[in-house]
Amino acid sequence: MKLTEKIAQYDKDRPWLSFEFFPPKTDQGFENLLSRIARLVTLDPLTLSITWGAGGNTKERSLELAGITQSEHGVDTILHLTCTNMKKGMIEDALRDAKARGIKTILALRGDPPRGQEHWIPTDPRFTHAVDLVRFIKTTPEFASDFCVGVAAYPDGHPDKEIEEEGEIEYLKQKIDAGGDFIITQLFYDVDGFLAWVKRVRQKGVTVPIIPGIMPIQTYASFLRMTKLCGTRVPLELMADLVPIRNDDQKVKDYGVDLAVKMIRQMIASGDIRGLHFCTLNLEKSIVRILEDLGWIGGSLKSANKLITDTPAGLDERSITPHRAADSAAVSLAVAGPQPEGEAGKGELNNAASWDDFPNGRFGDYKSPAYGETDLWGSSILSRNQAIEQWGNPRTLNDLTTMFLHHLHSKIATTPFSPTPLLPESLMIIEHLERLTKQGWWTVGSQPTINGASSTDEVVGWGPRGGYVYQKCFVECFVEQKDLEEIERKVREKGEGWVDYYAANVKGELRTTVSPEGRNAVTWGIFPGQEVAQTTIIEEESFLSWKDEAFAIWEEWASFYPPGSDERKLLDSVRNERWLLTLIHHDYSNPSALWEFLFKDGPVI
Repeated sequence: MKLTEKIAQYDKDRPWLSFEFFPPKTDQGFENLLSRIARLVTLDPLTLSITWGAGGNTKERSLELAGITQSEHGVDTILHLTCTNMKKGMIEDALRDAKARGIKTILALRGDPPRGQEHWIPTDPRFTHAVDLVRFIKTTPEFASDFCVGVAAYPDGHPDKEIEEEGEIEYLKQKIDAGGDFIITQLFYDVDGFLAWVKRVRQKGVTVPIIPGIMPIQTYASFLRMTKLCGTRVPLELMADLVPIRNDDQKVKDYGVDLAVKMIRQMIASGDIRGLHFCTLNLEKSIVRILEDLGWIGGSLKSANKLITDTPAGLDERSITPHRAADSAAVSLAVAGPQPEGEAGKGELNNAASWDDFPNGRFGDYKSPAYGETDLWGSSILSRNQAIEQWGNPRTLNDLTTMFLHHLHSKIATTPFSPTPLLPESLMIIEHLERLTKQGWWTVGSQPTINGASSTDEVVGWGPRGGYVYQKCFVECFVEQKDLEEIERKVREKGEGWVDYYAANVKGELRTTVSPEGRNAVTWGIFPGQEVAQTTIIEEESFLSWKDEAFAIWEEWASFYPPGSDERKLLDSVRNERWLLTLIHHDYSNPSALWEFLFKDGPVI
């Protein structure tokens, strides 16, 4: 059934619910998300929503996931669909596939913005804006009667900030006039501002349902990243509340639940909001808590948490009580090197709590349903203007080395691989990162060794108070093949079992010391009353997933420059010739272990 038809028939005394999910990057994460969705479906959402990656980069997974939620879970599903930078014919193919799977509702999005007027050429000139996609669906006989179409709106203004608010509202009205049936908003935290925006939209004659997008705050770091990426206004009082608790992940998560409940109650009181769209980020505990606090689902929070944390199969073999973790489990985790995963699929229930409680970064647990960053409605973090302003016009390898050094020295805020300034913990190893970068090993990821720091440490702490956190040192960089071969020789001859690596190139060749079943827990925490929580795991599937993304960034960056230009030739050659290398040292007790291995006999190269 179309969403508009379901809304018209909805007669309960609380707002209807929509849960948004994105396709995880790994097979195990995808399978475990299905279990998570099955549990959340019991909360009686009116619809589920599946995102679509920039340029259709998650096309197959998005369609597969949407088909499963539509058919196997019996919940009408909204399929997101972006229209720019899509190969010609992909829109029609996606709509036909959605139609065949019984999907009746599309959220029409622009996706990646044009990369500047000079060199950007639409892949399919029929689709340059979301309004083009809305109009196409509504006027094409093959699709017009089969889909209702939603559109996006930005109460805090579009993140591109290309036009003023009134112009943005006018453009929203154009999408509705072209056939848009409902509106879902981007995340926001200023409810007064949102309600004022709704009033202005209504004054323009827009009468379709407006569905606010709610994204509960999960961690302080992710909150800052998301609000910056989306151009979200953050009320001063919200920041005043968050800053004092920013180093206690549990308190931040609790605050996020309380804030969402308060926001929802205020919006419902306005009388114009009948539905809520939760951007879950593939996490569930905060959603359950919010709905319980609102009194919209039965049972107690304790029983709801029990649903997602019980482990019928027993504890993971690496589980350990906090009383002996510091002197046995931590040592075992740190020095044992890669460990077999064990029973396939076993981890979903066993680790569900830690997946929700702690950050899922780029190197999170590859089994987690939340593994991999969602790209927020098909929007890329890169833009041509940003590339030119911050990264210049690199024409030589030295130019690239200079750019990466400028990021290390805080002369530029980003690189194509790092959308934020250098993290404070990177300053602990900056001399080593600088040395590698000067050698032409361009570092794009790293962390220092940490041996039992307080969980409240302002630089490296995470999780609830009273705990201790640990890290193995690793560094990730792009290297030439001759340098990789030298590293391989050194690992064989002098690694003594303490050093592992993964290396891959754009062709898909993989070279590693680790077996396909091996995994490296490089960040873990020990907290009172909990099992050891492993929040950063490097293993083959997650590394290869990141490898694909990393080399795609080189390709996208090259596209910012004219065909045949020195800049494009350079960036294309780097993509085609270099290897992505991740190097891990297992001795977490020696802060200099990795660097002594690399440099004690002089430069590696």
